[in-house]
Amino acid sequence: MSIEWVNRAIDDLRAWGREQHVEVDADEVRLLCDYASDYLSVERLGDFTPSTFDELLLSIYPRKVITPPESAAETVAAAHTLVDFLLARGEIDQARADAMRERLADIAEKMPAALADPANFGVTKSLFSSIGPEALEQPVSIPSGEPSPLPAVRLAPREELEAAARAVPLLNDPDTPLGLPPGGDPLDRWTLLVEQVMERDTGGAVTGSRALDAELHDLFDMLYRLQLPVPASLVAEYVEEVVEDRVDVGRALDGLARCGLVEVSGEPGEPGGTVALTPLAVWGLREYYLERGVDSPEAPDLADADAMGLIEGLLQGIPTELAEEDIRRWLEGRTPAEAAAELLGTASGAPAVARGIAITIVDRLGPEAEPAVRACLDDPELRPHAIHWLSARGLPAPPLTREELLWVSVDMLALAMPAAQEDPEMFAENIAASGPPAHMIEEMWRVDHPDVVEVLELLGRALPDGKLAKAARKAALKARSRAIG
Repeated sequence: MSIEWVNRAIDDLRAWGREQHVEVDADEVRLLCDYASDYLSVERLGDFTPSTFDELLLSIYPRKVITPPESAAETVAAAHTLVDFLLARGEIDQARADAMRERLADIAEKMPAALADPANFGVTKSLFSSIGPEALEQPVSIPSGEPSPLPAVRLAPREELEAAARAVPLLNDPDTPLGLPPGGDPLDRWTLLVEQVMERDTGGAVTGSRALDAELHDLFDMLYRLQLPVPASLVAEYVEEVVEDRVDVGRALDGLARCGLVEVSGEPGEPGGTVALTPLAVWGLREYYLERGVDSPEAPDLADADAMGLIEGLLQGIPTELAEEDIRRWLEGRTPAEAAAELLGTASGAPAVARGIAITIVDRLGPEAEPAVRACLDDPELRPHAIHWLSARGLPAPPLTREELLWVSVDMLALAMPAAQEDPEMFAENIAASGPPAHMIEEMWRVDHPDVVEVLELLGRALPDGKLAKAARKAALKARSRAIG
């Protein structure tokens, strides 16, 4: 996931590109930085080394990114731009830059084959992301008309909330312009403040703009649903769209912070500045929704759960930031080998979606987890996944047999079925870009997998290529007949 240093780096990269009149593929560079941060413990630009690009472009990228082999040249070009930027910024010296460029020249020759290699699950690698926390950075839109369900939220402990409420200047001001009654329980007063902000005419007492105060309901509803920091520049754009009069956005955000509703990082016009709800605002908004009969679930803390509890909690659906934080803390409480053993032990015999989540988390672990993963080579369901895990880290592993490749392809497609039902168009786009070839579809009916019929029927509906879709439907008929027989 994008983190603060990545956001700053991309902003600086764009500025450098404008100054140097260099065309910058910022999206591709961001992806490189994101994966370097998530999987290679890169915490700043200066941590990049020649071997970082080896891991990114020949191992991680082929496993994680949906892209044809011919796109390798664009990705390598973006990596070269990143090297130029690192050198210009003084993050690396000339010797390291030269070593990186030499390594990238070699990678340019090898990367197309890596992207096309079936051992990297080029057929269905994108499908893990349809359920796992890696793919939780999704754009959120709030449709007009019937509101979409509210996400589960994590609440701070009550004592922390009470202390935060006592520290809100507006609640302690006897002459508060919001007309709150004096004294009483701080959280009761806070609930009244949130109700005032969401429903009543506050006359500009919150942001300094009466017109903007009247639009705060939609702004806070959006922030509550997103459950993650929003660039301050986007809040400024929102203000420009909904308010005709000129509004001092910095003053408005200061007012919202004074009310205890938002936390602001940086200045509104600063690159990397963000706006997020305070824990107190999350609590107050949830109370506001519950009082109006709107289901607003509370997300359980999964860090102390066992492996089954972690997976079940993630399957219930929680926001990106919470899921990532829970997984991080869950892993911190165990050695890599212990975490892998627990997760894979739970994955054995589990439904495909639960197994997929377990394997997705194990995929984050380094070579220290090898003993636990290698032990799964004797489990028919986990063996193909274990082979992939070992091979991706350059560890000794048996080759995948054709039968195992077919089985794991069905398993990963089964993993994607819930997402496919929720968003058929997106699934169709993904499967068109990285779907199995005809010869694999024609053989899938032979796979001894409980979901094989449903998977083939899904392909028959979703594949945009008419011939492939027909092959999938014929294979589904054979699989159903085989099951009956």
